[in-house]
Amino acid sequence: MSKSETIEIPCGPLASVTLPAKPRNEGITAAIDGGLPLSVFRDCVEQSSEFLDFVKFGWASAFITKALDEKIRILRDNGIDFWIGGTALEIAYFENRVSQFVDYVGELGAEYIEVSDGKVEFEPGEKVELISALSKSFRVFSEIGSKDVKQVMTPRIWISKIREELDAGAWKIIAEGRESGTVGIYRPSGEIREGLLEEIRECGVPIEDLVFEAPNKSQQVWLIERFSKEVNFGNIPLMDALNIAALRLGLRADTIFIRE
Repeated sequence: MSKSETIEIPCGPLASVTLPAKPRNEGITAAIDGGLPLSVFRDCVEQSSEFLDFVKFGWASAFITKALDEKIRILRDNGIDFWIGGTALEIAYFENRVSQFVDYVGELGAEYIEVSDGKVEFEPGEKVELISALSKSFRVFSEIGSKDVKQVMTPRIWISKIREELDAGAWKIIAEGRESGTVGIYRPSGEIREGLLEEIRECGVPIEDLVFEAPNKSQQVWLIERFSKEVNFGNIPLMDALNIAALRLGLRADTIFIRE
C-alpha cells in the first residue's frame, strides 16, 4: 500500500495521527459477531465504522439469525465488508455440501470467504485446491492453526502452510487464536508463542498478508509493539473495535509511546 493512501485522525487537543485509508491492505480490524441483538450491532458498527473493516459472522450464526439481511445492509451502509466464519464451511465440507454453501455465500453478495480446517480435517491437498478454486470468485481468507489445544504445529509447518496457501490464491492468512485467544499462535494460558511469531516474521512473508486473531488486550498490545500499529487483527469483539483504534493511535497507556 502506498503511504500516501492515509487518513488523518484528529485527536481533540492532541496531535493528529494517520492510519491507512479504507479499503485497507494493512491496519485491518476484523470484528466478530456471534449473534448480537440488531440494535446493539447497529450501534457498535456506526460508532466505529471509520476504523472497522470487516465483521465476521461467527459460529455459523448466520444460518440461524433472523437479522442477517439487515445486519449486512447496516455494514454496507457504513462501508464495512463481511464474511461467514470458517466453521460454516468446515461443516459444509463434513456434510459434502460445499457447493451449496458457496452458492449461499454468493447469494448474500459476499466478496470474501474463509477456508479453515481448525476442526474438520481436509483430505491431503483439498484445502489448497479449494482455496485456488474459490479465489477465482472471492477474496479468500485462509485460516491456519488448530482449534484443539493439544495440536501444536512447529514453526516450519506454519511457514510452509502460509506460503502454500498464499501461492494458491489466498488474499490473507488468518493465524488461529479463536475468540478465547488460547490456541494456535497462543498457549492455553493465552501467552503468545513468541518464538513462533518471530520465525514467521523472519521467513520473508509480508506481515500485511497475515491477520492475527487477537481477542485479548495483552495480545493486541504485544502485536502492535512487535510489528506496528498497522498490524492486521481478527476476532476482535465487535464492541471493542473503537478500543482497538485507540490502541493503534497511542491513545491508551499501553501504547502511548508509539506516538513518538
